[in-house]
Formats: sequence, C-alpha cells, structure tokens
Amino acid sequence: MKKLMMIVLTLVLALGGLTACGGEAPADEEASGEVSGKVVIAGSTSVQPLSEELAAVFMDINPGITIEIQGGGSGVGVKAATDKIADFGASSRNLKDEEKANITDEYVIAKDGIAVIANSAVSVEDITIEQAQKIFTGEITNWKELGGADAEIVVVSREEGSGTRGAFTEITKVLAKDASGNEVDNTTGNALVQPSTGAVKQTVANTPNAIGYCSIGALDDSVKSVKIEGADATEANVLAGDYKISRPFIYIANGELSEAAKMYLDFVMSEEGQAIVAEDFIPVL
Repeated sequence: MKKLMMIVLTLVLALGGLTACGGEAPADEEASGEVSGKVVIAGSTSVQPLSEELAAVFMDINPGITIEIQGGGSGVGVKAATDKIADFGASSRNLKDEEKANITDEYVIAKDGIAVIANSAVSVEDITIEQAQKIFTGEITNWKELGGADAEIVVVSREEGSGTRGAFTEITKVLAKDASGNEVDNTTGNALVQPSTGAVKQTVANTPNAIGYCSIGALDDSVKSVKIEGADATEANVLAGDYKISRPFIYIANGELSEAAKMYLDFVMSEEGQAIVAEDFIPVL
C-alpha cells in the first residue's frame, strides 16, 4: 500500500511539472502589439483624393487602424483641427495669420503646380497672375494686349468638376465670390472645354493662338510653357515658392497626435508615401 501511494505521488508531481514547464497561454491571450484606432481627416476637397489614396495603402499595411476622410473645404479643415474634432484638418492653401494662432502644427505633405501653356507659335513669353485671370475670364481677348501679335486669344479649359480646373481658377481668382458670398467660376463662356489633360494639350498644340493649363507633371514639347511673373513652371520653382500658380497641401493639427495618427503621418512623409504623392502632385522630400 505504501509503495502504491509513492507511485501515485510521483505521477502527480510529474504531471504538475509538465504543466508548469510545457504549458503556454492560448494564442488569443497574447498581446499582438498591433496599434489600433481611428484617424479622422477633414477639410479640403482638393486634398481629399490624395488622402484617400494614401489611406488605402496605409490601411492595407496597418489593418488595425481606420482612416476616415471627410471633405468640406479648407476652412472646414482649419475649424476641424482648431476644435479638435479631427486628428488632421486638410488645407489646400496657406493658413491665414489669425488661423495659425489656434494651430500647433502644420505638415506640408505635397505641392500642386499648374502650368499655363500656349500654342508653340505664340510669341508671348511671360504673363502675370492678374493677366492670366483676365485671359481666362474673357477680359483680355487679344494677344496684342500682352505685347504679342494682333490675334484673338483662344481659351482652352478643363471641364467643371476637374480638380485641375478647380485649383487653377482658385489660385488665379477666376473663381470668385458673388454678392451673396457664393463661389462662382467666371471662366469665359467662349472657352473650348476639354475632358482631360491630354485633350487640353492636344487642343492647345493644334489650335493657333490657343492658351490653356495643365499640371506641371504633364508638360511636354507639344506646347509652350508660359512663364508666370518671370518664373518657369518647374517643380523646383514650385518648391522654392517662385512659381505662383501653385499651392501647398497641408495637414493641420492642434495638440499631441495619437499613436495611430503619428503612424499615418510618418507613412505619408516616408519614401513610400511620397511616391504616391508623386503620381499626381509634387512630393516634398
């Protein structure tokens, strides 16, 4: 009997040792270390498509983080950041001094430059932003008013809803506010409206005395790039601030960022993020 009890005790101790040494916590109890949460970006509708592209790639890499993107305009972006109802406000313009007073951080994530292009035979080399506005609103109608030949200017524009048109008309003030405060696109009704960048370039290239606009990244030898206030339409001049038909894409923050928001911002400013920016805009790295 004594021998039997010793055998049982030995077995119990052996089983206890196996449990202590070989037992592991279930996989679902282990901390994965994956950051989770939601990042809200609100504001500029021009920045919105870029944010959506960046967010899609980021969320594939970081499935625990959701990026929620809302539009509303740059003013909404400033207010969203100021009131801390979004992690980032998005703006496609420089902030006003009174807006900066309520913002702790600005992150320029990209720049947008738009070239004014003309038919190769046009002799005018350089115009001001004010002259560009007057051309595209139909106030200036002849090249001789700009020191060129006595020939009627043919204006070529993108279609309504185009992001390039929206940026160009905003920067050159072709887009203006009426008496009620509503924004009105004053592009001349005589403009030849085209549905794509390629169509604008082709129309300008093939139409005597034509003028239009396209993203700087789309420039080629088929058309002539017109200087704006002495500066060529180049990425270097946009980054230096010398070419004026350009604007920054900014994320605005007000206070310390969450870990998820920091991760997203780091991705946007990384080589991979800026490569996405470079597909349609000018990277800042």
